[in-house]
Amino acid sequence: MSIETIKSLLPDYAKDVKLNIASVLTEAGSMGLTQTQIMGIALASSYATHNPFLIKSMTAYAESHLSQEEIAATKAAAVIMAMNNIYYRFTHLVSDKDYSSMPVKLRMNIMRDPGVQPREFELYSLAISAINGCGLCMDSHVKQLSKIGVSKEAIQSSIRIAAVMQSLAQAILIEAL
Repeated sequence: MSIETIKSLLPDYAKDVKLNIASVLTEAGSMGLTQTQIMGIALASSYATHNPFLIKSMTAYAESHLSQEEIAATKAAAVIMAMNNIYYRFTHLVSDKDYSSMPVKLRMNIMRDPGVQPREFELYSLAISAINGCGLCMDSHVKQLSKIGVSKEAIQSSIRIAAVMQSLAQAILIEAL
């Protein structure tokens, strides 16, 4: 399914979403990111929205832009961040800070070798962490991205993509009711 088809399904009240999706899925609208990074972030973000229609649509769209390894990495990021965002959001928000110093005892091996460059996996993970609302994880991914030379514009672009994908998922959900 094309982005144009997805946009055509949106009602008038979601006009801003239509305009934003057209913008953020381009290099001109997502400064500092390549088209491959944009598509990977959009696909990873769609997984984080939990919206089956959006996931199926974006997967079909992304298959013409991403390799199977890149698609697998977006799925790995969505899965590992689902776990990490819950765990680290808890340690960050609970008033008893002893939990922050306790051993995590959760396997996270995929983060060492996700099948794509660390830059891409960190961008996917940052976008997912933003959708899942884990401030501690967002801060960690921003620090990692900055350390490897990713610009603030690229980091902001990844968050803009995540925000638009979440908004798109919301509009799809509303229309399905």
